[in-house]
Amino acid sequence: MNFDYWKETMAAMTVCDRSGVVVYCNDRSASQFAKYGDLIGKNLKDCHGAASWKKICHLIETGESNIYTVEKRGVRKLIHQMPWREEGVIKGLIEISFELPAEMPHFVRE
Repeated sequence: MNFDYWKETMAAMTVCDRSGVVVYCNDRSASQFAKYGDLIGKNLKDCHGAASWKKICHLIETGESNIYTVEKRGVRKLIHQMPWREEGVIKGLIEISFELPAEMPHFVRE
């Protein structure tokens, strides 16, 4: 799959295959994880704790999504982990994360 249209977006996008090997990072993701070096070809198992790795494996196996917010050093982010599919077959996992403003409007529409 070609993820090039994500290259310069403000959201960090990281994609791994079914075994957890990183196959794509856009510019924002590469910058965000620069302290780990180039992630392409590295396995997520090597940089996640046991509980996180178990969750990653579960998501890849079941095709479920995982959405949550996190705060680190005063920066809030929304994390969305979802299956990467081609022709209905799960090929791996996509993680998209982006910063959330401190104050954010919420709308209920019908």
